[in-house]
Formats: sequence, structure tokens, C-alpha cells
Amino acid sequence: MNGTVMEAAPQTPAIRGFATRAQLLAIVLVALGFAAISYFWFPGHTILQSDVQVYLPILERLWDPAALAKDIMASRPHVTWTIYDEVAIALRWITGLGFEPVLLFQQFVYRAVFFLGFVLVAAACGLSRWHSVLVAAIASLGATIAGPAVLTVEYEPNPRGFALPFLALSLGLLAQARYGWAALAGGVALLFHPPTAAAYVVLFAAVLGTSRRFRALLPLAGCVAVLLLFAALQTGVTEGQDLFGRIDPALEKLQRLRGGYNYVSIWIGRWWRHYALLLAAAFLAYWRIRQATPPMLRVFFVGLPLIGVLSLPFSYLLLERAKLFVIPQFQPGRYLLFVVLFVVVLSSIAAVRAAQARRTAESVFFFLMALLPPFTPAVLDLLFPRSSSPLVWKRLALASGLALAAAVAVRLSALRPRWAPAVILLAALLPHAVIKPLGQVRNYPVLHSAELNALSQWAASSTPRDAVFVFADAGQALEPGVFRARSLRAVYVDWKAGGQVNFQRAFAREWWRRWQSVEKVQPLERYRELGIDYVVFQKQQRPAGVQPVYANQKFGVYKP
Repeated sequence: MNGTVMEAAPQTPAIRGFATRAQLLAIVLVALGFAAISYFWFPGHTILQSDVQVYLPILERLWDPAALAKDIMASRPHVTWTIYDEVAIALRWITGLGFEPVLLFQQFVYRAVFFLGFVLVAAACGLSRWHSVLVAAIASLGATIAGPAVLTVEYEPNPRGFALPFLALSLGLLAQARYGWAALAGGVALLFHPPTAAAYVVLFAAVLGTSRRFRALLPLAGCVAVLLLFAALQTGVTEGQDLFGRIDPALEKLQRLRGGYNYVSIWIGRWWRHYALLLAAAFLAYWRIRQATPPMLRVFFVGLPLIGVLSLPFSYLLLERAKLFVIPQFQPGRYLLFVVLFVVVLSSIAAVRAAQARRTAESVFFFLMALLPPFTPAVLDLLFPRSSSPLVWKRLALASGLALAAAVAVRLSALRPRWAPAVILLAALLPHAVIKPLGQVRNYPVLHSAELNALSQWAASSTPRDAVFVFADAGQALEPGVFRARSLRAVYVDWKAGGQVNFQRAFAREWWRRWQSVEKVQPLERYRELGIDYVVFQKQQRPAGVQPVYANQKFGVYKP
């Protein structure tokens, strides 16, 4: 040794945009922070508002076969092809918590996974780590895909909402040349929700296969094997899902009634111009950033939006013409979410690069295209207002102001590099902070109430486990599904449960028979004839001259 002190080389994670592990850890913490913001503020979270009204009772019955034994929905689980149920049951067993906190905890963690995935994507396209945070923050605002009725950021902890974050992570890891880890993340997405992940996984396998990275595909193959194994071992199934049959006219009528989002012909006339505009914007953004995009990533930036558009004629031909029963279960039209998701991500990246190149007008335009979807599913109507509604103009002005602020923040971060973290974080936080109060965006209605919770608690503690309830005057309201999940008491029929007509024929026939029998309020004696033990009325509809067995300010319960 010559006396020279050798300095230890900094540890580098070999991830583009991150010089050290400390920087990568800092971004993970930022991802958790933005997960908290998106979870507790905007776009927010909820439970038992939509599909979880179906999944949670199914989970409860899988956990305890004696629960909800007389409920026609809970006793027909359709979770064979997902590990959503196995993971939830395992976490409940480990933690001792109920399914609601277990699902909500996963939802929070996977929001951070979603954020981190798009940070890695943006960093691979040459953006700094803080500019990558801005891109991920805009993606985390979420968007509604009108027509197929799906979200880029799910408000509920459902299987699709668990799968999509792992697709984002897989894409980010692929962009960073972490092929094995990318395959594993894609496999996890497939395990949680095969319909959401299938197109991405096929494209992923094709890309790695053509580049002869076959070993990297082993984690993905392992996940497929796990999915097949768990499907073979699935318990509690009383009616299998028909994957190879045809849809008869009676079933098609029911599916159009309860699952019209699967039938492209119902909504495409209203929305095709909207999605044509978004697809054009996504490809324009890609064209502007193509030189900075890693070659392998270009396939996905172009391929996934194209799959989203091509899924529409694919769905139309196989469902509405060929009448294949598997199509309403697979729901290929929902790949349209890739068009909206990538117009947000690609436009955000293009906007940052334009601002860095001092093309301010272009930057504002692309930021505007990225920021409009969180305001409304009807971007075309907001971008070219035909309404004199003050709210339309207010939202357009607010989105334009946010786009300008983001462009200025990126430009300022280049002029004052020391200010970059604070300036970019402020620009990233601003849309989360103002879209809800100033844009008056409400992503889901207020459903839960003290009265509904009290009714559920009373039923759980004061009625037999095999009691059957009906909400006589609920119509298409969602309260019966909340009651079922919270009280663990069977509901004779409700509108939300009817969505399962997409999955099971026998259920569809039974649900429709029951719905027709009690769609309108019946005499109490008729409910007794149907095997219903308790009839729930809202306050204004309660039958005169009959004493309820339970009542609060909103609901009354009667023995037929």
C-alpha cells in the first residue's frame, strides 16, 4: 500500500435514475407517502360500494362454511381463478383481523406498488427521480373508463385493483432490465386477476421470448403453475363456471340488463370519439418521447393501447355475435383502460421532457391531456365544452391551471436544481389536493350510515345465523349488499348480486326468478311464503298497523 486511503465505492442499485440505494429507499418512502395521500384523500378509497359486496361474503363463507348458507350469491363463489381469496384468508389467519382490514391493508400497500412501478418507468425514459415522482403522482390520480365501467385506480380492494399495481411494477422492472423480477411481478398480477393481466403477460412473454431470455420467464411460469394448482384445490364451489358454453337469448337479456358494460354495442356510439382522441394523444406523446424510450418498453407503449382498442371488436364478435359464455367472465373490453392509463403516463413523460427543452406550450398541452381524465370520464366533452355548465368550465380552467403549474415547476427545477425536490413535490401534490374540493369531483357516493351499521349489528346479534332477509323497497340501492357483508345474514335477492349472471347460469335463472317475485313491495304474507324470515323497510315505506321487531331512524324490520 502506498498510504493512499481508498474510498469505498458507493453502492449502486443499477437502476436508471437512482445512483445509490439510499436514493431508491427515499423513493420507496415517497411512494408510501403518496399511497397515503391517494388512499385517504384523492382519489380515495371505500369498501362495500361495488364488487367487494360480492367478494367479502364469499370470503366469509369460505372462512366459515356455516356462514351465509342460505345466500344464493355467497354460496356460489367465483374465485377459482384468483389467489385473492387465498391471500385474504392467509392474512386473516396470521393477523387475527377481519377481512375488511385485511383487504384495506393490501389496497394501501398496492397503491404504493402502483406508484413505484411508474416511477421506474419514467426513470427508464431518462427522467430524474423527482420528475419521475411527478409522473407517478399524476398516474395515481386515477381515471374512470366510461363504457366498460372500470378504473385505473380502483377505489375498492378488489382483484382488479390488486392486479394492476403489479402490472405497473412489472413494466417498471422490465424498463430497468430486471427481467426476472419483472416476470415475477407480472405473474403476481396474473394470480390476482387473470382477465386484467392476461394481455400484458402474453405480450411480456412474447417480448422476452423473441429476445431469448427464456430463463427470465421461469418466475412467470411458476406463477401460472400456482394458479392452476390453487384452482384445482379450490373449496366451497357449488356451481362451476362455464367456460365453453354459449349464451342463450334469455341469459343474454339478463346480461344486458345487469352487465351492459360487457356489450360494446350498448355504449360505443357514445364513446368512440372520446377514445379515438385519447388514443391519438397517447400515440402523439409516444412519438415525442420515442427516442428516449428503451427499445423493449416501446412495444408496451404502443402495444397495450392498441390491445385496448382492438379488444372492442374482439369482444363484440365473440360475445354479441358468437355468444361465447366465457367472454362476460373475461371482459376483454375492459382492456380499454390501457388507452386511458397510457395517455396519462406517456403525456406526463412527454410534458416533462418538453418543459426541459423549453417548449412550454407543448408541455402545458401534454400535462393537460394527462390531468383531464381524473376530472371526468368524458374528456372530449371537457376539452371541447358544448355545455354552459359553470362546473364544466371550472374544471377545464382548473385542469389548465394545474398543467401550467406543473410545466413551470419542471422548468424552475431545471433553473434551480437545489429547489427541484421541493418544487416538484409541490407540483405532484397539488392535483391531489385541489381536484376534489375545487373541481367538485366525487368518485363514489356516501353509502354507509350509522343506521345501516346499527341494523347490521342487530341482525348479527339478535337473529338466527340461517335467517333470510329482504329489503322490500330498496330497488337497485346498494344497502342490502352492505348489510349482507356486515351482518353475515342471507339476503333473499338484491340488485348488486345480480352482477353474477355473468358467471353462472343456474344462479342467473334463480336470481331473476327471485328478483321478479319481490321487485315490487309485496304483502307480508307473500314474503313468508317465499321463505323470508325478516323484511326490511325504509322509514317512509313501513307497513301501517304492524309493529317492527327492530327499528331505527331509517330502517324498520318486520316478521312476515
